Amino acid sequence: MRIALADGDAGARGRLVALLARLGHEAAVSSGRRLVELCHVERPDLVIADVLMPGTTGVEAAAELSKSREVPVILAAGRAPGELLGEEVVDHVMAFLTKPADEAQLREALRLARLRFEHYLAVKAEARSPGQALADRRLLEGAKGAVARRRGVGEGEAFRRLRERAVATGRRLAEVAREVMAAERVFAGLDRPVPDNR
Repeated sequence: MRIALADGDAGARGRLVALLARLGHEAAVSSGRRLVELCHVERPDLVIADVLMPGTTGVEAAAELSKSREVPVILAAGRAPGELLGEEVVDHVMAFLTKPADEAQLREALRLARLRFEHYLAVKAEARSPGQALADRRLLEGAKGAVARRRGVGEGEAFRRLRERAVATGRRLAEVAREVMAAERVFAGLDRPVPDNR
């Protein structure tokens, strides 16, 4: 893949470029401010952006990119993303990478980003608007997680089962995902102990 990479730390940037080369990918490097411009010129297959960069953030860059050409984005951070980011970030980011990452972690982040981007494109094709596509993606991510936990399968298999259910019942993926999440709320209620009112 051709990958656009932006990181304010030259050392971290160099390490990622070397890891990407070892995995057979080519990196186009940019500063934070020029990332969107670089993507318009290079048209990369995927973007890796640091959470905090000079002049912008990885989240802002991902949101800006999505306005003209959607591309899978991996957000890199020096600590777990849950400590830094709100839930809405899932709209434009397909995977997270905790720095410093090793080759196996980078390979897995690339795989997840591409997989989730394919899943997003599937719900986007059924959506009536970009806003609905993003809302449907959030729903789908939750449903995939629920299916994966309940059935002990990976994310790809969970998506396959949801899509098969949608096709078999003639419904949109988002509708099936909504049904799964409603069932998950019921199960969550059953998991809680019932107070004894005697």
